[in-house]
Amino acid sequence: MPSSAVRLAALGACALIPLMAQAAAQIRAAPPRTATKPAEMQGPILLQADEIVYDDERKVVSAVGHVEISDQGRTLMADRVEYDQASDKVTARGHVSMADTRGNVAFADQVVLTDHMRDGALRGFGALIGKTGRLAARGAERIDGNMVIAHRAVYSPCTICEKKGSRTPLWQVKAERVVYDQLKHKVRFSNAVMEVAGVPVAWLPTFSVPDPTVRYATGLLTPEGGNSTKIGYFLRAPVYIALGQTQDMTLSPMVSAKGGQLLEAEYRARWNNGGLWLQGSGAHNPNGGLAGTAGAQTYGHLFGSGRQSFNQNWRAGFDVQTASNNAYMRFYDISYLDRLVSDIFLEGTPGRSRFALTSYYFESLRSTDVQSRIPYILPRLEASFIPTRKVAGGSFRFDLNGVSIGRRTGRNGQRLTAEADWKRPFVLGNGQLWTLVLNARGDGYRFENPAAATTPASDYTVNRGTAYAAIDWRWPFVAQGGGGRSYIVSPIAQFIAQPHGSNPAGLRIEDSNDYEFDDNNVFSFNKVPGYDLIETGPRANVGVMAEALFPGGKVQTQVGQTYRLKPDPLFSAFSGNSGTSSDVVGSFSVKFPHLDITDRIDMDRGNGTIRRHEVYVTGTYARSSVQISYVQLPSTALVTLGLPSREEINAQVDLNVWRNWQVFVAGQRDLLSEKFLNTEYGLGYEDECLAISLAYRRKYTQDAVLGLPPSTSVILRFALKTGDNAIQPFSLFPRDVFALSHP
Repeated sequence: MPSSAVRLAALGACALIPLMAQAAAQIRAAPPRTATKPAEMQGPILLQADEIVYDDERKVVSAVGHVEISDQGRTLMADRVEYDQASDKVTARGHVSMADTRGNVAFADQVVLTDHMRDGALRGFGALIGKTGRLAARGAERIDGNMVIAHRAVYSPCTICEKKGSRTPLWQVKAERVVYDQLKHKVRFSNAVMEVAGVPVAWLPTFSVPDPTVRYATGLLTPEGGNSTKIGYFLRAPVYIALGQTQDMTLSPMVSAKGGQLLEAEYRARWNNGGLWLQGSGAHNPNGGLAGTAGAQTYGHLFGSGRQSFNQNWRAGFDVQTASNNAYMRFYDISYLDRLVSDIFLEGTPGRSRFALTSYYFESLRSTDVQSRIPYILPRLEASFIPTRKVAGGSFRFDLNGVSIGRRTGRNGQRLTAEADWKRPFVLGNGQLWTLVLNARGDGYRFENPAAATTPASDYTVNRGTAYAAIDWRWPFVAQGGGGRSYIVSPIAQFIAQPHGSNPAGLRIEDSNDYEFDDNNVFSFNKVPGYDLIETGPRANVGVMAEALFPGGKVQTQVGQTYRLKPDPLFSAFSGNSGTSSDVVGSFSVKFPHLDITDRIDMDRGNGTIRRHEVYVTGTYARSSVQISYVQLPSTALVTLGLPSREEINAQVDLNVWRNWQVFVAGQRDLLSEKFLNTEYGLGYEDECLAISLAYRRKYTQDAVLGLPPSTSVILRFALKTGDNAIQPFSLFPRDVFALSHP
């Protein structure tokens, strides 16, 4: 070392790099590995090391041993760091690591940095990006503190397992040149080869992916391809567009061999007091075929909803569902809804009360429906007043409900209903619970008969008033068992006093046709849905409820039946509630963390046969699950819906066969005709870095009127995940074609 050099063994010394020359003479010995900040130090750069050597002739300060330098939130660590005062250059060697203000960490064998460690060259470069991203290269350049250009690089967002034989990431990209833009959070590749499990699968001249810290980035999403007997071979390539922190869009163009071209679009936006969601599509099919029409055809659909809150109590919104063709959405597997509902509403919920004004428009996609006869609602009024204080020691409620129904062809009408309800419970000393209920209701109807070819237009009104008094009695018996178990058995009896014949002649039934007597309404004072028809006459509902509570779940059962003094003409023979006694209806359910079973049954009161039976089973274990449902409905229960007898079973099984491999099987079978309605089989793989699946789907049903034959589809889905277990978009464009927004 030159004689003019000053060698200082100042353990734990701290100084400004630009002032190291001036401060070197003032550095004194200090306790090992402690750092202090001299009062004369003014700059933001701090250094900590085991030893500092100052070369007066070369104007070079060297920090040796456990070197750590901090500058404006950036940190450099190395075995040896040299600072050249003349060129304002820092050279670091040996186990070099650099951390920026965003938490990204880079490693190198040797680093040369300038401009407050913002620019530099790195040899033997590696970097940690976000939680899981890794970038390694032979050499790299750091520019302006925000961009890294790596040469002969490898990038992967996958976590690398430390087990022997598992060091190869599930997918990675090898490229001649990689540019990591930390401001735009994007990694661009040039002359790249994509490898999956170490096997090259694609070569791309240029493409880019967001780094693992990105939540929203514009680019291509997971493509989807396959073959269908309806549309032939197809390919869908969705594009995600980030429009800002509160709004985005997805465009999904699809081309097919026999179905033409399809473009789906989805827009989402959120703001402080509301949000908007729109989903639509348009298709051009040069082959035609739907509804038996030949030649080129154009179709479209629009779904959406919007909400806007004005204050804590009031909000407005809309929902829209419409399609240009009855079979269009099912033909392209967009949606299998066969009846669409659009509405617009204004709603207020001051206190415990509620006010709502809603208009509805219904659109049918069934070939058997006549659209002009389907009603529209302009509007529907719902108002409920519930005072916060008790009235005569009980709870009081007043409801006002009205509706105006119109049709393009057919009958129109209006209804206004007012109902008052009062309840007061009484608990006796032995645990019996008695509840007294008083109810009064009035309805006013106005019906319009439009003019026909042989009859003139005419209007008429119908009025109705009714009331009932009821007693609800329950006596729960509770027993405690060991291990935190408890058992509850409660008999139930309801007695309703109400006059007969409260459904006057001339009523048009709009909302009470879909009647089903089951365990959900057996203990209701009025079992008929809607407002047009009401249950009348003296009657009693009796039954029992039982429940077993365990630390991890519960088992419940319920059985009930209705008795009358004389039959109510409202209920037909097939309703299960006709005559002086109804069918016996009940349910049984088991609910535990990994098992959920529900069994609902309707047993004929006369011969004890099962008229209706429904079973639903859901089981989960780790990544495997099973869902099974069984439905048995007699034809008499479906008369009002115009449907035949029904007995079918649905099953779906997702089985985790080995590690991240899944097998899924689903089927729907008609047990009466002994034929399958739908089946689907598939194999999939998914982990924190990769998702791929292959599915076979077969639909056996058809609609000859709409031109929908049975179909078979084979669908392949492939997704690369780039961070935080999320599927992120990637771009094949060399530059930012779309605006990128990062939160």
